[in-house]
Amino acid sequence: MPPDSPTLSRSVEDYLKAIYSLTERGEAASTSNIAGVLDIQPASVSGMVKRLAESGYVEHAPYRGVTLTPEGSRVALQVIRRHRVLETYLSQRLGYSWDDVHEEAERLEHAASDELIDRMSAALENPRHDPHGAPIPTRSGDIEMGEHSLLSEVEAGSDVEIRAVRDEDSERLRYMEARGLMPGVRLRIESKAPFNGPITLRVGSAPGTPQTIGHELSRRIWVSAPQAGDPDAG
Repeated sequence: MPPDSPTLSRSVEDYLKAIYSLTERGEAASTSNIAGVLDIQPASVSGMVKRLAESGYVEHAPYRGVTLTPEGSRVALQVIRRHRVLETYLSQRLGYSWDDVHEEAERLEHAASDELIDRMSAALENPRHDPHGAPIPTRSGDIEMGEHSLLSEVEAGSDVEIRAVRDEDSERLRYMEARGLMPGVRLRIESKAPFNGPITLRVGSAPGTPQTIGHELSRRIWVSAPQAGDPDAG
């Protein structure tokens, strides 16, 4: 079992977590994208990226973007583990709704020790996913890497299942829940308008009126082929 990381500032942890989320599909993160995730000015990002590089957490090639070093990835996954275990504990043990847990976990993740998180995880019987379907890294830093795609990337006529949704926006989460767009739900992609237009889909296996969602929302939903054994799988 690896030791706890040395105490890092909330800002450093937020940067490493943001860079991880932007690069987990193998692409480098631009300073403008990092600024967008953290809701800060790009000029502020440049200085922090330089400090993170000097500390051995990131590599930064001018005009090519930022990537995490192995040490940066290790720390980012620890923060992500704390966040997702906290979300799950708040949801399962304290009755928080899935649209409320993110902000609470954001506040707690920087204060909770790894030992506390391990105890919470054990009390929950070591869950593999948080309330939004995202995989929870293990204590050793392993994380489930399924072959998931963004809903926006799926071709018309496909049958898919929602695996995870982005959790930062409470209003969007409430909207998705009201429309049945939650992890484990089966979707049939009826049609896609060109040029990043809306997507028409059918939710679940029961007959009903297809619904339409915008391109922006479809980029916040991760899907994959239905799992074997799914009663709805064709």
